[in-house]
Amino acid sequence: MDRLNDLRKEIDKIDEQILKLLNERAKLVIEIGKIKKEQNKPLYVPSREKAIYERLKNINTGPFPDEYIKNVFREIISASLSLEEVQKIAYLGPEGTFTHLAGIKHFGLAAKLIPLSNISDVFEYVEKKRCAYGVIPIENSLEGVVNHTLDMFMDSTLKICGEIFLEVSHHLMNLSGKFEDIRKIYSHPHAIAQCRKWLSKNARNITIVEVESTAKAAEIAKGDASVAAIASEMAEIQYGLKIVEKSIEDYTNNYTRFLVIGFNEPAKTGNDKTSIMFSLAHKAGSLYNALKAFAEENINMTKIESRPSKRKAWEYIFYVDIDGHIDDEPVKKALENFSKNVNMLKILGSYPKGEK
Repeated sequence: MDRLNDLRKEIDKIDEQILKLLNERAKLVIEIGKIKKEQNKPLYVPSREKAIYERLKNINTGPFPDEYIKNVFREIISASLSLEEVQKIAYLGPEGTFTHLAGIKHFGLAAKLIPLSNISDVFEYVEKKRCAYGVIPIENSLEGVVNHTLDMFMDSTLKICGEIFLEVSHHLMNLSGKFEDIRKIYSHPHAIAQCRKWLSKNARNITIVEVESTAKAAEIAKGDASVAAIASEMAEIQYGLKIVEKSIEDYTNNYTRFLVIGFNEPAKTGNDKTSIMFSLAHKAGSLYNALKAFAEENINMTKIESRPSKRKAWEYIFYVDIDGHIDDEPVKKALENFSKNVNMLKILGSYPKGEK
């Protein structure tokens, strides 16, 4: 028992040292904030944040696990930023959605996350500087792209400042936590589609209802034990529900990718991605002639999508992601050659790659 008490006293001493160091760090952050405001520089710098995480992981000797270093320092950075100015972040709401979770994962709990009803509103809030950044879904590994997000970039001046990968796990929940009480199941169409096998096997005689979000489903379920929701673990906490069945999705390794949008253009980190949009002439080989610019510079193209331009019949806008930063010489050269073979080219942003 004496040994246990001695160890606890040692931990108390270390905690006091950590607290002292956190306050010393906070004072430096406040000074940096003053300089940034004087120089009209953004408070949140994604490349600097990523560099902090990487440096700390590289010098970590354990036993504290590498994968939790980012979690701990994300909250330290988030709390520190709030001393300079509380960061307002718009996101596709309501509260308890996976986009909400993605916002917390990226900006931490000290940021003020503002839920909005649609993707257009998120763009508008950031464009009018009511919020510093926005968080929006762009694609799911099973369901594909969110077309409305792609369309919004056609006319927006905002840049992609970062990306967030969030593993998606769907839980069945209701007020009682009992499956036998359930008469209806509510959720977003994508969540329902991702749980189709489980539902057809276990809920054949239960009515399935589509709503605009998993959080809306949870909100409906909180008022009636006969109604269940397929939603995130956060929605369970947010709306006071009990999980009936965990992880009912049909496939594991299900990720949703979210974009962080704003006016900031992150510096290169050495592990970056660049997103572009472009249009082409209607003639044979035009797409090939444009894209070969990346192959010639040995640049990996990780994504390509096309959408109707909505300005002219049968005219399409292409969206492409490539490895590298706009300030990397091979990327700069490739885009210069690429621009000669397209009608329109728009750089949507160069930003640090997200971690799964």
